[in-house]
Amino acid sequence: MATANTQPSSAVHLPRYAALDIKGADAEKFLQGQTSAQVSLANGTFAPLTCFCTPKGRMLANGQLLRLGSDHFRLVLDASLADALAHHLKKFAAFYKAELSVVASVTFAGVSEPTDALAEHLGITFPEHPYTHATSSTGTALRMLGSPRWLLMFEGDASDLVSSDEALHNQWQLADIRSGIAWLTDAQQDHFLPQMLNWEALGGISFKKGCYTGQEVVARAHFRGQVKKRLVHASVNTTTLPGIGESLVDDSGKSLGEVVSSAVSDDQQVELLAVMNTKVIEDGLTAYWQQQPITLHELPYPIERLDPEQIAAQLA
Repeated sequence: MATANTQPSSAVHLPRYAALDIKGADAEKFLQGQTSAQVSLANGTFAPLTCFCTPKGRMLANGQLLRLGSDHFRLVLDASLADALAHHLKKFAAFYKAELSVVASVTFAGVSEPTDALAEHLGITFPEHPYTHATSSTGTALRMLGSPRWLLMFEGDASDLVSSDEALHNQWQLADIRSGIAWLTDAQQDHFLPQMLNWEALGGISFKKGCYTGQEVVARAHFRGQVKKRLVHASVNTTTLPGIGESLVDDSGKSLGEVVSSAVSDDQQVELLAVMNTKVIEDGLTAYWQQQPITLHELPYPIERLDPEQIAAQLA
């Protein structure tokens, strides 16, 4: 059990997330043909990372898949993608006993120090291990990757339990960056193969399941080693945040990559995640943002395949 305390909550409101619910007798069967996760692994405790792709293997969205009931799944994803993904998937869900809806009433918040007040409100014990969640009728706590922190989903009003502190919001974004996890937004939809966001290194792709949309391209890229761009963690000596999709270039102005997310660090630099040409890493090239050199940092995980089945087995 995560250590709790009785201090007031420092949970920060995170409207960047959305909840896409998939319900119905065929919900699992429907999702199995659409998503990179082995859907049966979502068992009410383990919440696998997953993604949805085009037939060409480009990511439409990534997120984390939770089972909230026997025929009820929830995909947590970036809010800018929720409506578009729901619209896309409904074309296929029409052939199944499955319904999709973006649940606007869910309030998302993040916390790094769970309190007794939050645990009591949610009626749960905060889960200890990354990739796991605890759920009750009033909400869910999902243990995120990296340093101890939990993504909370309140099913009702939680205005007295969350704040809109910009500094806390920045700290949450910074924790994602240092964990090496990038959440796709509408600005870069249909742009990256999953491996370009290191999704297989985070357990976000099952190579043991059957077909799903885009599976052939994703598998070919993995087994033939055709991924020429990778997610990197970097910093730059500035306090101006780069925009999503802004270019990182070499000393001649040639593009070497693009920014995925950024946040201000404690030492008043900007830390960021960017999808970069692998030659930057392999050949030690220097990349620049607005003429400022960027410094690459080691990711907290190896760039190698991590099967979600392996993660689930370790948690069993």
